[in-house]
Amino acid sequence: MSLSQTPSGERVHIGFFGKRNAGKSSLVNAVTGQDLAIVSEVKGTTTDPVYKSMELLPLGPVMIIDTPGIDDEGELGEKRIGKSRQILNKTDIAVLVVDAAAGKGEQEEELIHIFRKKNIPYLIAYNKTDLTGEPETGAAKGEPGRRSDRDENREQWTEAAREQEREAGAERHEIWVSAATGYHIHELKERIAGLVTPEGDGRRLVADLIKPSDLVVLVIPVDKAAPKGRLILPQQQVIRDILDTGASAVMCRENELETVLSSLSRQPRLVITDSQVFAAVDKMVPDHILMTSFSILFARYKGDLRQACQGARALKTVEDGDRILISEGCTHHRQCGDIGTQKLPAWIREYTGREPEFVFTSGTEFPEDLSGYHMVIHCGGCMLNEREMKYRLRMAVDQNVPMTNYGIAIACMTKILDRSIRPFTALFS
Repeated sequence: MSLSQTPSGERVHIGFFGKRNAGKSSLVNAVTGQDLAIVSEVKGTTTDPVYKSMELLPLGPVMIIDTPGIDDEGELGEKRIGKSRQILNKTDIAVLVVDAAAGKGEQEEELIHIFRKKNIPYLIAYNKTDLTGEPETGAAKGEPGRRSDRDENREQWTEAAREQEREAGAERHEIWVSAATGYHIHELKERIAGLVTPEGDGRRLVADLIKPSDLVVLVIPVDKAAPKGRLILPQQQVIRDILDTGASAVMCRENELETVLSSLSRQPRLVITDSQVFAAVDKMVPDHILMTSFSILFARYKGDLRQACQGARALKTVEDGDRILISEGCTHHRQCGDIGTQKLPAWIREYTGREPEFVFTSGTEFPEDLSGYHMVIHCGGCMLNEREMKYRLRMAVDQNVPMTNYGIAIACMTKILDRSIRPFTALFS
């Protein structure tokens, strides 16, 4: 991956939802300006979520997601609907596409309820206005007209429904469009952009821990799991954040760390290491120098560092047969010595002296029901966006299941957790 390419986890995720043949795929193509999704008059053409990373003005880097219809039928259709609902967990902005002639029904109303419950900013795009005639004057400016003035073939609303939606401010969420003619497509993009949280929300990987001109040492093991010829994504992102701060980064493998530290003309402000070599690095770095890991940085950046530290305590109460879920946000090819499926289980057995049962998930697969697990140990989540990572954390809290992070768990088992979170002491004060 090029350093200049925005990772998917850092892109605004825009999900397009709606019934079959509402024109979701056509609208996605119109918004992106390319034939991203297959378009057909046949219901259910989109059978799986379609992802596309792109630059979408005026938003910048986004991830567009075209989803299967929420009214799909049959056993396979139910699975497709399940996939669409799963996309909601990572959706930063939702676009509900409604056939302007048919109007909203129960399924659309249920989705709107979910948007509100999950606090997902959303727009309702009434598509196919080229077939229903020009909308009212207000709608011609990109705003919905009054419901009482809509054509007879549009959904009829009761006074109670109108009042309920007025109270919820629903009309501010609507726009009339036509994917076929391009009507209000530019306005739709502008409205979507208006729902994006401005940058500068305070989330930083490492920049708030260092100052300009500081020196940061990065310990990066090179083993079979390391991609040949490049750095993994967390390392890339940390390096970029250091450079953006005006600080300097020095990189080495764990075998060269002592030599590098002794050769530096000034003391590093911070040492950041791969969690797999935590114990070795701890012995080489003097205690007065702050030290943490890439994984722990991501535990704070994408999730909840306090929750991860508390969740690690569950390692002390593991018993034989307890089920431990080890989950990764990506689907990389497993190799000999893989940290998630091999190293972590081995370390946990050694630390606890017990024989728990390990369950592994990766990518978008994450169980809705966590009640059968003693604890969850999750990767740093560099491939997941913040919304999905925090959704998983909330699930664990709601079901009273301890959840921690690879780096936190390793620091706990190597008895250096207090030291590894020392750079973030202010968070716990």
